[in-house]
Amino acid sequence: MNTLKLWLTSLKDSLRVNSKKEFVDLCMRSLFLLTTIISASFIIIIIIFILREGIKPFLSNNDGLGRVNLVRFLMGTTWLEGRAFFSNMYGVGFIIINTLYIALLSLVIAMPIGVLSALFIAKIAPKKLSQILRTVVELLASIPSIVYGLFGSGVILVFVYNLGKIFGIQSKGGNSVLATVLVLALMILPTITALSEVAIRSVSKEIEHGSLALGATKTQTNFKVVLTSAKSGIFTAAILGVGRALGEATAVSLVAGNARSGPSFGLFDTTATLTSTMLQGLKETIGLDYDIRFSVGIVLMIVIVLTNAILNFVKRRIGNVNVK
Repeated sequence: MNTLKLWLTSLKDSLRVNSKKEFVDLCMRSLFLLTTIISASFIIIIIIFILREGIKPFLSNNDGLGRVNLVRFLMGTTWLEGRAFFSNMYGVGFIIINTLYIALLSLVIAMPIGVLSALFIAKIAPKKLSQILRTVVELLASIPSIVYGLFGSGVILVFVYNLGKIFGIQSKGGNSVLATVLVLALMILPTITALSEVAIRSVSKEIEHGSLALGATKTQTNFKVVLTSAKSGIFTAAILGVGRALGEATAVSLVAGNARSGPSFGLFDTTATLTSTMLQGLKETIGLDYDIRFSVGIVLMIVIVLTNAILNFVKRRIGNVNVK
């Protein structure tokens, strides 16, 4: 009888403990769900706001200026803000091309430098030097974009202007595609370096040791084994770098020159991006010249989504590690 009472008491205590654990687990799940809903709601609210404002130019009469023609807006090669006496002087087609072109050139410059820097920090540099360089990369990543823009306007514009004089090319005070690309490359470099280093450090030591045991040199192992094994993470770094390049506005506005027609493919030509175009017109608070900036924002979101989708598709295709 005493044994049965002890067993029942033990069972009640166990159930009480389990119910308490389940209650705590339920509370934590509810908390996680709430934070997720809050995060998602901000994204949804932002999208709804931009869509609501961005479609106005295509639906309303715009105070007598007429509706903006969607096809001309998307395919246009001229943007005449503030001087447009009718609605179809806003063309964003050339700006889309400029934005993708500049992001691509920035990635071409920053990617090899960032990956090689990450390889040096992770596998070659002495431990103390590696820690110092890692700190420098983190500091570069934390610098505000306006500081990069000021550096670009004070240093890079002068460099590009003098470079143009050497080659006999007239540039608008250095404001050009080249200046924009250099500033953006400098801005995305820390992101690519930091994420690439994490990917390189995550490569199993057994793979490296196996390569060395088969007679490969340290350099051959680093380039043919380590980088190949880390290529998925490195590609992720490239995706994030492109995302920042596409979304940067302040620094670009200070060095691009804000071209009103295009596209601009010459390195010393002035240019404009989707973000710089949006930023330049937000001095207004009402009217077509203000609403059209949100239309550009819709285009920017679509460009970013499509670019990320394409890059992620490529990443999945090359992400499998096949070390030979």
